[in-house]
Amino acid sequence: IIRLVEMISSALALVVVLFRGRMVAPWGVWCEFVWVLCIIVPLALLVVESRGWHILLAAFLPNWADLTLGLTAVCCISVVSATVAFAAVFVCLTCIGNILCFVFSLVATVCFLVDVIKQKTAFGSGYMSSLRGTLRISEAFVACMILTAAVDHFVRGEWFYKPFGMILCAIIFGVCLLVTAAIIVLNLLKLLQCLLVFRLNLVEFVSNLVAVVLYLLAVILWTVFGYRRYRHNPYTCIKCSYADMNAVTVGSALNLILYIVDLVLSIKSIIKN
Repeated sequence: IIRLVEMISSALALVVVLFRGRMVAPWGVWCEFVWVLCIIVPLALLVVESRGWHILLAAFLPNWADLTLGLTAVCCISVVSATVAFAAVFVCLTCIGNILCFVFSLVATVCFLVDVIKQKTAFGSGYMSSLRGTLRISEAFVACMILTAAVDHFVRGEWFYKPFGMILCAIIFGVCLLVTAAIIVLNLLKLLQCLLVFRLNLVEFVSNLVAVVLYLLAVILWTVFGYRRYRHNPYTCIKCSYADMNAVTVGSALNLILYIVDLVLSIKSIIKN
């Protein structure tokens, strides 16, 4: 029942937005992507479990409950971000359609929160429910937020002022996101670990070390090339002229901290083994 409500509320939020017109702003595209994700994931889980297909995947996915918890958690934090972003960017007192969309998205958020708590209580073991898995999910989620804010900054800002340092930062965020997603997949699909030349904990250590260095570089470059343009107002709205740039700065600093914590845990894991 919870998954059905998740799908229906997410679908209603998406339908209301599509009915009022296609969204082209990066934050709007992110919200639409999240609502589509929150429809597909519960539907896929519902179909697989009702058909019993997850039993056939036991060789590839030894812990189906852990995967289900992880995917639900991803949908939960994603729909929370979409609800907050949509309310902050698009909702106004006279925008009835946007208010309805916000309400439906809020209902989906509550349902996913209840679903995560319920699954965490019943199946609180596995990689996705561990500290390492939670860190990886958080790193990927924050990276998505950073990229959305960076793209929105580039799209809405002056086209003639896009320094290479800021573009390089966006590339760093994207590469680290892809590596983090690959590591999550490797931890879930144990058979793929046979393709690695080195042990997975060593691969994670190297990737975390590189990510820390790259994110430190990105924080410096984004700050230097972004905030020195105080005489250039990138938007028509003076109050929101640096909103996206501040979001990227805070998000990259947060992800830097997360990768440092993950690096420390990787070192402990190597020492133990």
